[in-house]
Amino acid sequence: QVQLVESGGDLVQPGGSLRLSCAASGTIFSIYIMAWYRQSPGKQRELVASITSGDDTNYADSVKGRFTISRDNAKNTLDLQMNSLKPEETAVYYCNAVIKTARWDSYKNYWGQGTQVTVSS
Repeated sequence: QVQLVESGGDLVQPGGSLRLSCAASGTIFSIYIMAWYRQSPGKQRELVASITSGDDTNYADSVKGRFTISRDNAKNTLDLQMNSLKPEETAVYYCNAVIKTARWDSYKNYWGQGTQVTVSS
């Protein structure tokens, strides 16, 4: 059983900063890609940023230069530093990871429950 638990969501003023964290636990052999997605009411879930086990990163155009994704492979944790936040970035932010639970297993997709980020004055 694998669990992803996010933390760090909060109410922040426009232009402010917030750091999200995600911890993966359970039976984990290896984690390939870890990512942050977000979903606002009435909108589709969208990719915010991703990072591979080799630290290759990918960002949505809208967050480039403001958000930084990082991971600790030894601790199976994922962070997202968000700066200069905008009201339209209010959303539930989800942690996602592609995980193999055993050497002979295939990689599977896992999701956390989400953490609310509200950007408002």
